[in-house]
Amino acid sequence: MEENSNQCAAESAAIPLNMEGESNDGEERDPESISLSQPLLRRNRTLSSSPLAIVGAKVSYIESLDYEINENDLFKHDWRSRSKVQVLQYIFLKWILAFLVGLLTGIIATLINLAVENIAGYKLLAAVSFIEKERYLMGFIYLAGANLLLTTVASVLCVCFAPTAAGPGIPEIKAYLNGVDTPNMFGATTMIVKIIGSIGAVSAGLDLGKEGPLVHIGSCIASLLGQGGPDNHRIKWRWLRYFNNDRDRRDLITCGAASGVCAAFRAPVGGVLFALEEVATWWRSALLWRTFFSTAIVVMVLRTFIEICNAGGCGLFGKGGLIMFDVSTVTVTYHMMDIIPVVVIGIIGGVLGSLYNFFLHKILRLYNLINQKGKVHKLLLSLSVSLFTSACLYGLPFLVECTPCDSSLAESVCPTNEGSGNFKQFNCPDGHYNDLATLLLATNDDAVRNIFSTTTSAEYHPISLLIFFALYCILGLFTFGIAVPTGLFLPIILMGSAYGRMLGIAMKSYTNIDQGLFAVLGAASLMAGSMRMTVSLCVIFLELTNNLLLLPITMIVLLIAKTVGDSFNPSIYEIILHLKGLPFLDAHPEPWMRNLTVGELADAKLPVVTLRGIETVERIVEVLRNTTHNGFPVIDDGVVPPVGLAVGATEVHGLILRAHLVHVLKKKWFQREKRRTEEWEVREKFTWVELAEREGKIEEVAVTSEEMEMYVDLHPLTNTTPYTVMESMSVAKAMVLFRQLGLRHLLIVPKYEAAGVS
Repeated sequence: MEENSNQCAAESAAIPLNMEGESNDGEERDPESISLSQPLLRRNRTLSSSPLAIVGAKVSYIESLDYEINENDLFKHDWRSRSKVQVLQYIFLKWILAFLVGLLTGIIATLINLAVENIAGYKLLAAVSFIEKERYLMGFIYLAGANLLLTTVASVLCVCFAPTAAGPGIPEIKAYLNGVDTPNMFGATTMIVKIIGSIGAVSAGLDLGKEGPLVHIGSCIASLLGQGGPDNHRIKWRWLRYFNNDRDRRDLITCGAASGVCAAFRAPVGGVLFALEEVATWWRSALLWRTFFSTAIVVMVLRTFIEICNAGGCGLFGKGGLIMFDVSTVTVTYHMMDIIPVVVIGIIGGVLGSLYNFFLHKILRLYNLINQKGKVHKLLLSLSVSLFTSACLYGLPFLVECTPCDSSLAESVCPTNEGSGNFKQFNCPDGHYNDLATLLLATNDDAVRNIFSTTTSAEYHPISLLIFFALYCILGLFTFGIAVPTGLFLPIILMGSAYGRMLGIAMKSYTNIDQGLFAVLGAASLMAGSMRMTVSLCVIFLELTNNLLLLPITMIVLLIAKTVGDSFNPSIYEIILHLKGLPFLDAHPEPWMRNLTVGELADAKLPVVTLRGIETVERIVEVLRNTTHNGFPVIDDGVVPPVGLAVGATEVHGLILRAHLVHVLKKKWFQREKRRTEEWEVREKFTWVELAEREGKIEEVAVTSEEMEMYVDLHPLTNTTPYTVMESMSVAKAMVLFRQLGLRHLLIVPKYEAAGVS
């Protein structure tokens, strides 16, 4: 059972193969050149289990990751020979890297926030200045032109330099931590494009956030630190090479993902829980401590910059983006009857979240067809969405009536066009404000603060909120999927807060809950209905609102919204994973897996490719060139067992990886006679750190005809403790084991030993 480059995903349509490996039309097929429309596994006619026909019907040619510790002779010697000082150095370096991940993520997140707030803020000020002079057309031309320029910068960088920087990046991180190598996702170019692209796209007023990109940026920082820099300019420090393996890099990237969420929401505990609940497949207590340490460093960096910004050192709009919403001074009171509107919000959030996922799935399939036509079409799509967004943001506030300012408010507060805040004057006369312009002609973070604002029950009209909600539903669907770095958190928060506030207005005579708190609950319900997160989302909103009194009703809303959403479709990240073709092992086995054993699954596959303990170079080269497997069982025949009759037996010595075989061929570790090598011979040629790296392909190796006749002793390089299961184990049980241990290979051994049994 192998999760190799032929990752399997079940599909309903499959072309059954007969037991001879031929298709129904009689044409013999090469097992290594199976197309995506044909099944990888053959149907076993002796089985009534129909799932055998669909397992492996769709094959994804993406490499998996070796998270399992390879316990060969070299690893055992290296671990035994390490002194206590060296072990302490290794542990200390893990904490240093966790510290650097948090520090750099916090600094970069702060710079992104300040850049977005100032660029977008000064752009909107200039547009409003044209409106004050009643030069409305020039105001639109300026706003649309600035937005087009910023979108062009973000889109050109993504299209031409780093296509993997487009989108949120969270589904790819989720797949990576599940055990799938996502190519070019964590490089230096990707990170730089993600940073600049996020600033450009968010500053352009597009309906997207920087939260998803920050998670990706944090993961890129972690990966680059772990491998010592970009691929072409790595630091060859001896101790850093110990981290150049899939297992340690996975832990660092988990720290980076948690730090990104923490930087986006200033929520350290929420960031740790997000990594645990949403992205990480494998978890342990030591990783929990380091992840929490990274997020604590992020919070300290953000708090330092908040103090600097409060002192006026971050520009006119520098305070924005670092703290979204604070209701710690608001007294939250609710009674048993208030549970009814809370339940209603949860149900609406679940229904709307599943509808959002459904329509976004259709639009992403459409965008995929457009993007396949080339780079120019990708760029034109991004610019078209930007132009449409600018027209809506600028034009719709003219449709609503001006509202007179409350007499209790100071003139410096209402109306205003300067900086951030509520009560934007826009095109209104003195003493009046435009409530829709307050929400639309502001940065996204400022819009969230405005719509979340408490004790402003009369500020927003229902018609303005309805227009805002409808607009952001449309923009949220059509903006996600264009070739710029995008985040899903903020659009969903804005949509949810709009309908939450509308519900608060409708029920104000029946409840004591403030409309701003209704907006918070609406945002939480829509996020749970779309993303299907509960615990991490609850803690993130508590840390955002800084008010523990919201905990009970927030929990109720999240649980109801997730339950309702799950009854309709999968979460948005699962949908994106499917669209991208990234294989992903779910936590829960399919029901049919209970009725199928791993032995029956093995019978339906082609015979396993094995190697002998002392193998010819010719056989190794043949196997590597004609298969795509990444692990091969090493079998020794004629072994005299330590107990029992002195009769030749078959020994499963272990499992050897493809990368290790390529290393052997590259280093020409051959011998003319067929013999076992000594320990010192192996250590002279290889180190455990070298074998941990996944580099090299068989096509890069040249072997002469004379070398083909030589032998290789595979025993010292073989993992002697691979995970094995009995052939009678159910596929469901094996899959749970496979996923929870982060395996790439799982050996199936027979229940009986007899003549003719493999």
